[in-house]
Amino acid sequence: MKSTRLIGTLLVLSLFTSCETKKSGQANAEKPAVMVDVIVAGSEDVSSSLEVNGTVLSNEMVEFHPEISGRLTYLNMPDGGFVKEGTVLAKINDADLQAQMEQQKIQLELAVKTEKRLSNLLKVNGVNQADYDAALSQVNTFQANIKVLNAQLDKTVIRAPFAGELGLRVVSPGAYVTPQTILGTLQQTDKVKIDFTVPETYASDIQKGNKVRIQTNLTSEFMDAIITAIEPQINAVTRNVKVRALLTSGIIHPGSFVKVLLDQNRKGIVVPSNAIIPDALSNQVVVVKKQRAVFVNVETGIRNANMVELTSGVSPGDSIIISGMLFVRPNALTKVKKVRKLKEI
Repeated sequence: MKSTRLIGTLLVLSLFTSCETKKSGQANAEKPAVMVDVIVAGSEDVSSSLEVNGTVLSNEMVEFHPEISGRLTYLNMPDGGFVKEGTVLAKINDADLQAQMEQQKIQLELAVKTEKRLSNLLKVNGVNQADYDAALSQVNTFQANIKVLNAQLDKTVIRAPFAGELGLRVVSPGAYVTPQTILGTLQQTDKVKIDFTVPETYASDIQKGNKVRIQTNLTSEFMDAIITAIEPQINAVTRNVKVRALLTSGIIHPGSFVKVLLDQNRKGIVVPSNAIIPDALSNQVVVVKKQRAVFVNVETGIRNANMVELTSGVSPGDSIIISGMLFVRPNALTKVKKVRKLKEI
C-alpha cells in the first residue's frame, strides 16, 4: 500500500516538472523575425523652397526736420520731384543771424588792427605783455563767435543729403516751423531693399550673397534679390533671424508687402516621412544592425510633403526601416524583405 502511494507521488511530481519545463522553454523561445522593408541611408539631393513675408524699404530714406525754429523764406520741394544731392530744399529766416555776423566781423576787424598795433609796440617795449595778450584774446573771441554764427546759419538751410525722389510736402512757404515739424520726405527709389525674417532652424542655410526670389500680390512673376546683410542675433522672443536683401531686377514701390522664396539645395540623408517615429523628447528611426532593431534618436532638417531630411543620428550606409515598424520592438529580431530605393517610394 505504501509503495503504491510512493509510486503515485513520484508520477505526479514528474508530471508537474515536465509541465514547468515545457512552459519555461516556451517563454525562452525567441519570437520569429519581423519582416521589414528598409532603405539604405545615402547622400541625396535635398531641395525645398521656404516662403516668408517681407517688406520693401527704400535704399535710403529721410524725413526733413528743421534744426532750428523760424519762418520759411524759401521752399523748393515739389511733390514727387527728383532732386540731386546737395540741392537746397528750404531756408529759414536768418536775418537776425546775418546781422550778428556783420557785427562780429566789424568787431573782429577792429580787434585785428589793435592786435597788430600792440604787436609792433611790444617789439620796442612800448606796451606791456598783458595788454597785448588781452588784444590777442579779443581777436580769438570774435573769430570763435563767427564760427558759432556760421554753424547756426548752416542750420537755417536744408539740403538734399542724396539724390532721390521727394514725397508729398506738408508745409507751405512762410510757415513757422520747429524741429518737430516735418517738411517732407526724400527716398532713393532706384534701389530698394527687402527685410524679412526666417526661423532659426534655417539660419545656417542663409548666407550673404545668396539669391532669393521675390513675388508681389500684383503679379505671378518672380524678381531676383541678393542677400546683403543678416542680423547677427536671433530674436529671443520669436526665435527668428532678420535678413535684408537688395532687389536686382524689377520695380517694387517702398512699403509694399512681398513674398520671399528661399530655394535650398544641398546633399543630405533623406527618408520617407512615415519612417519617423515621433517621441516626447525627440524623433526616432529604427535601424537594422546585426539583424536587430535599434531605435535611434535623430534630428530633422528640410521637410516636404513626403520626405524628411535627417541631419544627425544616422550615417550613410545605415539600413533604416520604412515598412513594418508597428511590429518592431527594441532589439527584436528582424528580417529584411526588400531593400527599397528612394525614387521607388
